[in-house]
Amino acid sequence: MDHLIALAAEKIAAAAHPVSFSGAGLSAESGIATFRDSADKDALWANFDPQKLASQEGFIANPALVIEWYNQRRKTLADAVPNMAHHTLAAFRGWTHITQNVDNLLETAIQESGADSSTVLHLHGTLLEDHCNAGCGYTEKVDLKAAPSLRRCRCGDYMRPSVVWFGEALPELVMQSALHQTENADLMLVVGTSAQVYPAAGLIDIATDKGADVIVVNTEASGVTGANIVELVGPAGEIMPQLLRRV
Repeated sequence: MDHLIALAAEKIAAAAHPVSFSGAGLSAESGIATFRDSADKDALWANFDPQKLASQEGFIANPALVIEWYNQRRKTLADAVPNMAHHTLAAFRGWTHITQNVDNLLETAIQESGADSSTVLHLHGTLLEDHCNAGCGYTEKVDLKAAPSLRRCRCGDYMRPSVVWFGEALPELVMQSALHQTENADLMLVVGTSAQVYPAAGLIDIATDKGADVIVVNTEASGVTGANIVELVGPAGEIMPQLLRRV
């Protein structure tokens, strides 16, 4: 492992246009549940039916239940703090950070470092905002510690969390920006994702096809293959600081 960390750090130091791509494993050590990780007994989709809690069909069938479930997740996030993996990414100045996560822990770490957190692109939305389920365009910020229960939008339809549900498209402008950054990157640091959720995981394929170096940090082997891949298997909170120390 030590020689792989050294190799990865060497590639990071040499990169001119690096990006990060993160998933639920980045925030797992902060107490935020992953989704499908087979090593995580508390993974969300091991304990809950995604079609009942993260789809239009589920929301139509029982909107109050869906909102209650998301508000429980918000309460967990309200008490969470960034871990060493977040802080390590925050220390890489000038990077664009593409994430599948709907929490704000990476932004918090970046802000604490004194940098600009607008470099974070949320492919799957955010728990810190609600919007109209009918798509009228109305949005509201959400207090994580006192998230509102089921309520109506000004147009009369229900408000819902501003996250991407199963069967929904990723936010177009965010995805376009992520694609642009990936196509121009010479290195992608992948942290805490199984690389199985598409279309987001397709960004890794684009990076490898473009010849970028790809470094994968995950608790399980990701299955990502290619000549320029360096895979580091283990907790991100342990491996990432080791990378930073060697860059």
